[in-house]
Amino acid sequence: MIKKIPVEHIKDLLFELTKKELKVRYKNSYLGYLWSLLNPLALSLVFYLAFKVIMKVAIENYTLFIIAGLFPWQLFSNSVNASATCFIGNASLIKKTTFPKEMLVYGLISSELIHFLLSIPVIVFFLIIYGKYPTPAWLLGLPLIITAQFLMAAGFSLAVASANLFFRDLERLVGIFTTLLFYLTPIIYSMDIIPKEYHRLIMMNPLSPLILTYKGIFLEGVFDFRYFIYTFVWGVIVFFTGRAVYGKLNGQLAEAL
Repeated sequence: MIKKIPVEHIKDLLFELTKKELKVRYKNSYLGYLWSLLNPLALSLVFYLAFKVIMKVAIENYTLFIIAGLFPWQLFSNSVNASATCFIGNASLIKKTTFPKEMLVYGLISSELIHFLLSIPVIVFFLIIYGKYPTPAWLLGLPLIITAQFLMAAGFSLAVASANLFFRDLERLVGIFTTLLFYLTPIIYSMDIIPKEYHRLIMMNPLSPLILTYKGIFLEGVFDFRYFIYTFVWGVIVFFTGRAVYGKLNGQLAEAL
């Protein structure tokens, strides 16, 4: 018999789905949460050797510069890449219970958000090494930019999770897409080295103002409201576009599993 979950239990559902994602991710893992730190830290070392040591880019505190972008990027990329199999991996739950299936995607992103929040002390550690400290701008800026990023990640992830049921090659294409997007986003390079005539093109990438807002907070202790507005507008557009894709395919999801 199919049971319907009451609306008032949605918060509890999100909590349980987030907890499930964390348990599945770290099942039989000895290092657990540390794996979410090792990947961006290892990449930071590689990029430092390639760009600072070998190519000698003129960016101050380059290790901190990279880390300030890689951890926020990981929240986005991990969410979108994992969303491709979100509905497929929960096929039995979808078929047996009636509930808002988008909560599976929100639970996935929430688990990644927890990892990001737990990585902030690592960013603070590197800040202190370079003689910098958190500022009051963190209290205002981080909750706002995290909210905008959640909307953006949710929009992309809803669209990918839904469409992948009907076009299974999308899972591989998403990996290619996020890799290309990484190099089109000012994470390992600064806007200063990009010719000004290309700045508008870079800002057409939804992830660019997002990463620039984070770097402003982490590196300069300043909340750049202009970049945040760009990010929030992109987040709203992407979220409702993803919701539209999900809404159009929602009725066919169970049959496609």
